[in-house]
Amino acid sequence: MAWTFGDFRLDPEKFQLSRCDKPVRLEPQVLSLLIHLVRNRDCMVTKDDIVAAVWQGRPVSDASISSRIRSARQAVEDDGAGQNVIQTVHGRGFRFIAEVSTVPPAHAVPDAVAPDSDHPAGRPSIAVLPFQPLGIVPQVAILGKALPHEIIQALSRLRWLAVIARGSSFRFRQAVPDLDLVSTALAARYVLSGIIESPDHDIAVTLELTDTSSSEILWADRLKAPIPEIGDLRARIVVHLVSALETHIPFNEARVARLTEPAGLNAWANYHVGLAHLYRFTAKDTALAQVCFERAVTADPQFARAHAGLSFTSFLDAFLRLSPDPTVAARNARRHAERGLELDVLDPFANFTMGRSFWLTGEPEVAIEWLARATALNPNYAQGFYASAFTSMLTGNAAATFGALETALHLSPLDPLLYGFHGVRAQMLIQQEDYEGAARWADRAATTPGAHYLIAMIALAANGLAGRHDEAVRWGREVRRRKPDATALDYFAAFPTRDMASRARIARELRRQGF
Repeated sequence: MAWTFGDFRLDPEKFQLSRCDKPVRLEPQVLSLLIHLVRNRDCMVTKDDIVAAVWQGRPVSDASISSRIRSARQAVEDDGAGQNVIQTVHGRGFRFIAEVSTVPPAHAVPDAVAPDSDHPAGRPSIAVLPFQPLGIVPQVAILGKALPHEIIQALSRLRWLAVIARGSSFRFRQAVPDLDLVSTALAARYVLSGIIESPDHDIAVTLELTDTSSSEILWADRLKAPIPEIGDLRARIVVHLVSALETHIPFNEARVARLTEPAGLNAWANYHVGLAHLYRFTAKDTALAQVCFERAVTADPQFARAHAGLSFTSFLDAFLRLSPDPTVAARNARRHAERGLELDVLDPFANFTMGRSFWLTGEPEVAIEWLARATALNPNYAQGFYASAFTSMLTGNAAATFGALETALHLSPLDPLLYGFHGVRAQMLIQQEDYEGAARWADRAATTPGAHYLIAMIALAANGLAGRHDEAVRWGREVRRRKPDATALDYFAAFPTRDMASRARIARELRRQGF
């Protein structure tokens, strides 16, 4: 449901406040507060209730609560003097007093969608077929339908992938389905099929991802566990599969798109080619990615993910100092992320890029809220958890940093940002003065594909602090090879940690190597 009051509409499912059908931009905590007040409008809401709902019980000052209340009032054109919408009950809490009407949500979010004319041209689509049983015991036969259903639900959180509804894809129950028929009947570019076996009191699931246009198997795997551990196996399959599809489908889309003349590429094809360049982290590839995303936006101005892609390239321009004016690049990162969210507030990638834009302006507390929203929208979003770990590292929260890194690594062990996973761990270990551990992880990060000069600078600092001076010298040479004009300022602009003691130690090591 959604609520209206005055000229405003508050939709908790879309996580959006709008006025006269135009979105009102709010920080996530302020929007969460407003939703909580309206949902509990029949009673007074105490400060403790607000802390539990908005900050999940974390310690917070009265000043922070007052700040969010003030921002909520400003958003709905109220103020502390008039209190016509949000009333303060002195010494006790707050009450939402404006007249509220309940209305159906503007757009229901389906469990799965089939590709149709409303989707941007060229959006990849997938049909998940019922899994075929092969000599399985009766008590696990239900998995043939249960597992594909869970997979469909998980894949439906991926805004870049159109998932054929179960009611359509489950019509194809043949032991050997006719992929040409599936592709034609369901307009599915990809098909996921599976076989379930139960040999020797175990259960094994074999998965295959097929490109229907070429009948090529793009990826296959087999996961196995004892029958008593079937619950854990089901969870592992879903996580493993989502991670694999996040890698293999975009790679295949980019590969196919490169066989087409650039002028003939549609919005989604340009987007996927852009992604392929984006994760190479060089000045040349970042510029090429930007061109691809701009072409995607030209082909479809309402394409939220392409705007988020432009935010990502602007972020790299600022973060890696690829742009002559990092301040302008930071503003562009925020602007493009905001546009992506205006077009699709439920897209995890758009929320991710919005969160990272706040790294560039020294606002990690705001960043963490947007990144938490990205991972809430898609609990299998490895890069969202990595970005949350980076943000926690900036504020010195070691437990949150390591916890989020473990989740990210579990979800995507071969992620394009894997060097960042290891680099953040190394940086956090430096702050904990575990220099031996930091050096090991920094070396691992700097030798991982995609690692840029800033990761080599972490390796330089960690090895120097660990007393490995020859290794520090070697990484210093590598930094200069990758970016001859690199400076200590670049390092601290990218990693503006609040631990001043570790910053001073790192600065000394960088100076020792001539930075």
